[in-house]
Amino acid sequence: MLNTPNLLTLLRIALIPAFIAAYYLARPWAHMLATGLFVLAALTDWLDGYLARRLEQTSPFGAFLDPVADKLMIAAALVLLVADPTVEARVIDTRLFGVVVLVILGREIAVSALREWMAEVGKRSHVAVSFVGKTKTSAQMIAIPFLLWQESFWGLPIFLIGEILLYIAATLTLWSMLTYLKAAWPNFTAP
Repeated sequence: MLNTPNLLTLLRIALIPAFIAAYYLARPWAHMLATGLFVLAALTDWLDGYLARRLEQTSPFGAFLDPVADKLMIAAALVLLVADPTVEARVIDTRLFGVVVLVILGREIAVSALREWMAEVGKRSHVAVSFVGKTKTSAQMIAIPFLLWQESFWGLPIFLIGEILLYIAATLTLWSMLTYLKAAWPNFTAP
C-alpha cells in the first residue's frame, strides 16, 4: 500500500498546510513560496501517476487518494484566492471570479457524488476519468500558479493570464461535468 506513488500522493496532501502557511506569510516572497509549493504539488500529481503506471504500482488506495489530493490542493488554492482582498482588487470582475470558483468547486462535489452513486449501482466505469476531465485538471494546475504569483513577470501580466486560464478551466469543468452526467443519465431514468 505505501509504495512510491502513494507516498508522493501523501506528500501532496502534506504540502497543503505548508502551502496555506506560505500564502499567509507577511513576507515579500510569500507568494513566490506558495506558488513554488503549489507547483511542487502539481508535479507530484504527474509523477505519482507516471510512476504508478511505469512501476506497475497501481493500487485501490492510490486510485482513491490521488483525486482526493488533487481536489484538496485545488480547493485550498481557490479558497485562498477568492478570500484575498489583493486578488479581489486585481480580477476583471469579482463576482465572475467568485462564480467561477463556485463552479469549479461545485463540479468537484457533484462529480464525486455521481461517481460514488454510479459505483453503488455497479456502473462506475461509465464515469471514469475522461480526456476532458484530465485537461480540466491540467488547466487548473496551470492557471492557479499564475494567480498565486500575482506579479508581472518579464513584462507579462501573469495574474491576468492566470485569470483567463481559470475561466477556460471553468469552461472545461462544465464540459466535463456534462459529459459525466450524459454518461450517467440512462441510470437516472432506469426503473
